[in-house]
Amino acid sequence: MTTFAVRPGSSRQLAGTGTLLRFALRRDRLMIPVWIAVNALMVLSMPGTLEGLYGTPAERADLLRQMETNASLRAMVGPVFGDSLGALTAWRVGIYAGALAAVMSLLIVVRHTRDEEESGRQELVASGMVGRRASLTAALLAAAVANGVLALLVTAGLAGQGTTGALALGLGIAAVGMVFATMAAIVAQLTESARLARGLTAAVLGAAFVLRAAGDSATDGGTSPAFGTGGGSSVLTWLSPLGWLENLRPYASERWWVLALLAGAVALQGAVAYALAGRRDLGMSFLPTRPGPASGRLGSAGALAWRLQRGGVLGWSIGFFLAGVVYGGMTDSAADLVGDNENARRIFERMGGQSGLTDAFLASMVGMLGLIAALYIVASVLRLHGEETSGRAEPVLANAVGRVRWAAGHLVIAFGGAALIMLLAGLGFAVGYGKETGPILVACLVQLPAVWVIGGLAVLLHGVLPRAALAAWGVAGAVLLIGWVGPALDAPQAVLDVSPFGHLPKLPGGSMQWGPVLVLTGLAVLLVAGGLAGLRRRDMST
Repeated sequence: MTTFAVRPGSSRQLAGTGTLLRFALRRDRLMIPVWIAVNALMVLSMPGTLEGLYGTPAERADLLRQMETNASLRAMVGPVFGDSLGALTAWRVGIYAGALAAVMSLLIVVRHTRDEEESGRQELVASGMVGRRASLTAALLAAAVANGVLALLVTAGLAGQGTTGALALGLGIAAVGMVFATMAAIVAQLTESARLARGLTAAVLGAAFVLRAAGDSATDGGTSPAFGTGGGSSVLTWLSPLGWLENLRPYASERWWVLALLAGAVALQGAVAYALAGRRDLGMSFLPTRPGPASGRLGSAGALAWRLQRGGVLGWSIGFFLAGVVYGGMTDSAADLVGDNENARRIFERMGGQSGLTDAFLASMVGMLGLIAALYIVASVLRLHGEETSGRAEPVLANAVGRVRWAAGHLVIAFGGAALIMLLAGLGFAVGYGKETGPILVACLVQLPAVWVIGGLAVLLHGVLPRAALAAWGVAGAVLLIGWVGPALDAPQAVLDVSPFGHLPKLPGGSMQWGPVLVLTGLAVLLVAGGLAGLRRRDMST
């Protein structure tokens, strides 16, 4: 057990923080810009999209009247508090931008705290002239830098819609990110596993979204004849940091005091994290991992892989099923919301195919879940990378277990798990919508070849270029950005075709095209085979 040989005192406690901060930013020089770019582009592309959809005051007023009576859409995107393009932008993407900032922040903090301790690198760092709380401080500062840059881009990009509202939205998104950064710092002190720390913090984020959605759906959104500048929110909404961001109300008589609430949460959680960090030894935690049984019960590498990944599979399965239920329940309401708006109808049809609006909406939502499933498969495949770099794969491979057999256990869960969560999403749609069960299930499963191609790229990177394995996250992020923002920006078809999802048939409503499905499936097989061949021939990380 290693402890820090540093005397009490704030200056000594933080010795080396600047060096560790520079090192953290250098290590994240790819990850942080990708997260910032995806989030900023999502926000900054929205005013132009909304102007094309709701270009006249009458259309925007009709949208607000629809939102007042549509509880399912309020649960999904929150209430709208104004009819300007800036207010509609904050309504449409503010919550999701805050959630993305939260995910970025928790990943940064856990990576530079608990990940470092779990891998043993922090022990080497601690042996030098480094203060006891320097690593935690550097991690929080790295998250603050990332959120600060995001806030600056959002503020500058939306300044044309109104400087005050742009500043409120930018600061609100960054503040939500820092709330979850400090929350991740607390969880990192409580657990011994970086994976568990990320999972628990992500679970809190999911609970925050559910609380906000439940609160918004239970009220009229605080709307009034003045487009929502009056009224209040549900208690459930105020229990969620995402609800605080919503109630900041950018571009609609901003409530600046909500920023003080966010800042107070950051300060309080940060103080708790620092107090906990000062009371434990390096590598230890306040909730130690439960020891396993005296005799092993895992008879194969596949069983070990399942034991390691079963929690993630369960969480993604529940999330996709519930998302299918929610989206299915929104289907008829979405058709009513679009009404006679031809621009909105064209965007839905471009995302979901040239069919009826209901089928187009279902196809677009299924496609969105397919894009998110790409994140699951990348995370699951990269468990191979994590097991190898942490040294846990070495004792497994030292036994009568070949590399391909070891990798196959994780890949079965990654590729099979993707099929499972898409199937559960289809069942959720069937529950929520109650119609077209067969076509919706087929539409969900048709997404799998594109998802598997992204997973195959992750396998190839891990097997051939292990140092670049984390670039698979960048690929998944780029595909998500193309699929999410591309149709709304009326991007050229050549840009949409960069994503494997751009080649899939648009179901339900469209015609089934087996050619692209078979080609993408074959491509995924080739990528996986190439990755496994590279894994067999290269040296393992030690």
